Amino acid sequence: MSANHYVIRAMGTRDFESLRRLRDLAGPGFTSLSVNDQMLRERLALSESSFASRTVIPGKERYTLALEHRATGEVVGLAAVKSTVGDVPPFFNFRVLQIAQSSFAAQRRFDMEVLILVNEFTNCTEVGSLFVHPDHRAGGVGRMMAQSRYLLMKSAPQRFNPIVVSELRGVVDEDGVSPFWEYLGRHFFRMEFKEADQLSATSDNQFILDLMPKYPIYVDLLPEAARAVIGKTHPHGVGARKLLEWEGFRYDRVVDIFEGGPLVSAARDSIRTFREAQVLTADIATPVAVGHALVATGDLGDFRCTSAPVAIAGDFAHMTAQTADALQIRTGDQVIVWRGADAH
Repeated sequence: MSANHYVIRAMGTRDFESLRRLRDLAGPGFTSLSVNDQMLRERLALSESSFASRTVIPGKERYTLALEHRATGEVVGLAAVKSTVGDVPPFFNFRVLQIAQSSFAAQRRFDMEVLILVNEFTNCTEVGSLFVHPDHRAGGVGRMMAQSRYLLMKSAPQRFNPIVVSELRGVVDEDGVSPFWEYLGRHFFRMEFKEADQLSATSDNQFILDLMPKYPIYVDLLPEAARAVIGKTHPHGVGARKLLEWEGFRYDRVVDIFEGGPLVSAARDSIRTFREAQVLTADIATPVAVGHALVATGDLGDFRCTSAPVAIAGDFAHMTAQTADALQIRTGDQVIVWRGADAH
């Protein structure tokens, strides 16, 4: 499979069964999908209303994107963009700080790390929920799925915040056990990791403020198994982290409070795909022989994205009728094109 066999589109209530299958396949630790069927339905309804909205400022919109296999119509992946996080519910994390310990009398001076509960990332946009069915991960498909989120932002920048964050899945084993949780979170929450994960995904997160310690936690007091996973990415999320870093996201010692996974951030306008993408006018014709580009609709409300051959001449993007059909556009419509040096 290659990326041009797929189209990315808005996900809505008609996609419930597809989203439920992807949730079950993703397994434990995928916080954004750790919800029951009713919550899935509500999220799909919110996605539908978000795409239909005509707002011109960042708000509570949540855009969920479906990766559809064009030949079969099967939904084999998803990704999401939350317009605003950190307000309601709060967006809690641990910041890893380094403090100096010194004593002249003891002739000792050394550094120690502590964990501090923070809610720093208020009024940010979040990209996440990137998941592709294992059978469809070859040929640059996952990368196209990740980049489509920034083309979505490019279609209506005013609807997204200047800072963009992403939480990466931390280390959790196949049985849903997190070393970070077992040696830290369990002592304060007195519940299983799965229960806390679900509460975080479905509540206003007041329980975190109620139960999480208000004082610094010295990392050296944790067992090695917990210390070793702080800021580490789940093996299934290593590829996603590399894609984020390629886009310009950076880890700044902020981690998830449950499993210690890293949070990365970037300025929206500096994200590579967002910065390099061009807003052009579609011209449906047979293009010259060029490499593939990512091309998306210029209207967020009808957002669709695919990988296809596109020839750029001035302000025009020349593309085939097949590409226009995948995007459901006509000549004269606005499109967004990203054609990097290593486009698909």
